[in-house]
Amino acid sequence: MSPSSTDSLTDQLQVYSIENSNGLKVAVTNLGGRIISLWVPDKNGELADVVLGYDSVKQYVTGNPYFGALIGRFGNRIANGKFKLDNKEYSLAVNNGANALHGGPSGFHNVYWKVQRDSAERNTLRLSYVSADGEEGYPGELTATVVYSLNDKNELSIEYSATTNKSTIVNLTHHSFFNLAGEGNGDILNHRLIINADAFLPVDQGLIPTGEFKKVTGTAFDFLKAHTIGERIEDNDVQLQYGKGYDHNWVLNKKSGELELAAIVEEPISGRIMEVWTTEPGLQFYSGNFLDGKDVGKGNKPYSFRSAFCLEAQHFPDSPSHTNFPTTRLNPGDTYQQKTVYAFSVVEK
Repeated sequence: MSPSSTDSLTDQLQVYSIENSNGLKVAVTNLGGRIISLWVPDKNGELADVVLGYDSVKQYVTGNPYFGALIGRFGNRIANGKFKLDNKEYSLAVNNGANALHGGPSGFHNVYWKVQRDSAERNTLRLSYVSADGEEGYPGELTATVVYSLNDKNELSIEYSATTNKSTIVNLTHHSFFNLAGEGNGDILNHRLIINADAFLPVDQGLIPTGEFKKVTGTAFDFLKAHTIGERIEDNDVQLQYGKGYDHNWVLNKKSGELELAAIVEEPISGRIMEVWTTEPGLQFYSGNFLDGKDVGKGNKPYSFRSAFCLEAQHFPDSPSHTNFPTTRLNPGDTYQQKTVYAFSVVEK
């Protein structure tokens, strides 16, 4: 990207914020609909920013493209950047070896969304984007809307909807990198995690699901009861070797389309707790294995190996290639909908 094109992009940048009565505050930029800061109180009422990012909004143009971003049209990976729909094969932009990742290099994380404040709801931001037919190889003109809202229960809600004029595939998600001790404040290995899932999806070396649903019992992927993230992350397990840690989709124990509890994370020193509630069938847990200190974030802090985690509520990766996975097909006349809530609290003293 040339300096002149970078300048033209930064001219479009805008930042919006919403805040509740408890001081919890969220800042969002129109570039990728990214959450660029999320200030959450600890057990003593002290606020800290718990998402990775940058001091200046202009740094997001050339920085890590996924920090806090909305992801689409298809979150996670599609094998070889190809899928079939109605016996027609579509070729997508590939950006992860041979595979398509998170909608391609110019996916929803890298476009400018239209942002509107809801005049009736001061703690609500409504984002919209129209993705052209053929954008990044996906069929159909897709009209997407995402609503961020914050209530006084310290619940950050993200509601997604989309319609299309041609049959297509859709899998939207959110990609904040969390550290509940505060961004840049060490690794996340002592965070305690629960995931409400009896099974996960094993992957190949390219992190593409094999199609198997594997029971978590007796494996390092069993988070039905609380374990620290670091407790078993170095186990001699080929799945952990493929992902350099956790980078897998869990098959949630829930009813399709119902908003239910998917995960709980607790940071023991600050006492911060984050619950993830979702209507989606899957949850991608990523333990920050590809962070390597090259991203220098807020306060000039380098973001090192496993200094954040992601919990991305979604349909399953590479779904179009697996008939046993929940469908990600969207037809004209139908509406894609999903809702995910990140709910914050603290341990009781």
